[in-house]
Amino acid sequence: MKKLILKSFTVLFGVVLFQACDSNNVIDQVTGSVKSGAVLRTVAVLSNTLNSSIPTTSWGVTVEEQDDQNGALLKSVGVYVTFKDLTPDNGTTVASDKLVKTIAGSAFTAGPFGLPRATISATFAEAVSAMGVTPSQYAPGDLFVFELRLELTDGRIFTSADVNGTVSGGSFFKSPFKYNALIVCSPEPGVYTIKMHDSYGDGWQTTTGGGGRGIKVVMDSGTIEFGMCSPYEASPFVCTPNDGFDAETTVTIPAGTLSANWIFPGDQYGEIGFEIFGPANQLLLAVPFGTGAAGILPVTLCAM
Repeated sequence: MKKLILKSFTVLFGVVLFQACDSNNVIDQVTGSVKSGAVLRTVAVLSNTLNSSIPTTSWGVTVEEQDDQNGALLKSVGVYVTFKDLTPDNGTTVASDKLVKTIAGSAFTAGPFGLPRATISATFAEAVSAMGVTPSQYAPGDLFVFELRLELTDGRIFTSADVNGTVSGGSFFKSPFKYNALIVCSPEPGVYTIKMHDSYGDGWQTTTGGGGRGIKVVMDSGTIEFGMCSPYEASPFVCTPNDGFDAETTVTIPAGTLSANWIFPGDQYGEIGFEIFGPANQLLLAVPFGTGAAGILPVTLCAM
């Protein structure tokens, strides 16, 4: 029995020792060098959107540098940006691997584990300037991809290409070196006109056979709901009276509004159609009869 207990303890100790060594050596899983590697562990992503209407909005992340000298090898971190064009309607723009700024190692301060930490950020204006793109080349829905490149005092540089899955996406290290920032914009303030139609001639039935909810414009300052009145039941919102076939209403987006999402509730019988016009009477969206799907409507008019 003593031999059995001793063997069991020996196996258990070996497993614990292996796991401890494995945890301590995760940092060495940075590839491309015989020496020990280095990582930038993601502590927190502070912002992953950039508002093209507000040049000072920023992408930001807090990182912690780790190397086999407890941070003593840190020299600097380069911030690079690549433009990922996901809106081909305005053409395809290529702008990649542009240096935005360099963060000196002296800008890092000791974190709770005694390792160097820093908050690294880049504004929309800085990213656009680095890539040399113009407003006609980007649009909401495009991505700016930021990459951090860690330079050590011995001259080695580590990037997203140098880490494996354990390091880049592990539960502790989370060191991808690369981050996406989605481009959004604030809506153009002013009066928007909505022309509403029903092919059957009995107003709108959206979420119920008798009527239902209207289209909602959800803004940071509040929500507006509109739609054609139905003759079959009382409306839960202030609907627009109509002759059954057509109606018109307006929505005012105040100056200073940061976001506005237009949400369509649905079309119970496939009879609904509408057009949305901007403050200068420009057509932003046309939904033919019976083609509208429930969800966010692609209504975009960026404030400049």
